[in-house]
Amino acid sequence: MSSIDEVRQKTDIIEVVGRYVALKKAGRLFRGLCPFHGEKTPSFFVYPEQQSWHCFGCNTGGDAFSFVMK
Repeated sequence: MSSIDEVRQKTDIIEVVGRYVALKKAGRLFRGLCPFHGEKTPSFFVYPEQQSWHCFGCNTGGDAFSFVMK
């Protein structure tokens, strides 16, 4: 396993995204307003089991690294 994969595996995406987005628990997921475009209804979802995120408004997503880079 590479160092990058090891860091990715140990990173809590909820903690990383939660620094920038007010997240609310919605079942097994978390949702909030997308920080990358203006919206009034939450279309930004974080999937803790997959350690990923997706915005259905701007149709983008990824892992904790891609969130911080964007």
